Amino acid sequence: MTGPLLRRAGRLVTRCLLSSGLVLAVSVLEAPLGRAQEPSPGSLTGQTLQRIEQIMGEAAGLQRGINLARGTAAKLNGGLSAYRPAVCMFQGVSNNPCLVDRSEAGFTFRFLGGSPGWEQLQLPATVETELVISPDGRSVVQILYNGFPRPEPAPTPEAAAPDAGNPAF
Repeated sequence: MTGPLLRRAGRLVTRCLLSSGLVLAVSVLEAPLGRAQEPSPGSLTGQTLQRIEQIMGEAAGLQRGINLARGTAAKLNGGLSAYRPAVCMFQGVSNNPCLVDRSEAGFTFRFLGGSPGWEQLQLPATVETELVISPDGRSVVQILYNGFPRPEPAPTPEAAAPDAGNPAF
């Protein structure tokens, strides 16, 4: 797994060039002179490189998952001429509010949708979609819900604010 990262590794060299009275700093990535020694998988470097590649793979799967979930919802609801998913389905993967769960089963997305322009015109959503996408982002595992928007769930007792008048709190 660490091979591709090591093959890309080189030595960053900064050189100064004098041109027309100006000093320019140029950074050049030089290939290593010899073959880099592969770190053992158990070493800290090996583990770090493996974790970096794992994170990069998860991010790619999650981005593919967002795209697949958005496209699936559009197909389920009449195509882009009749339906638009919420703006969160066009955002990146970082802190996306449409991603409600990630597990070994995959990514669960829940989002609203409506006719084209519904959010910009501040119209209510007409559809809610919830589906699970595989961890690699390449297939729909399950469509959990696609219908009228459901009411927001009531807060659980643990999440409710403490009652100042109740001595039990």
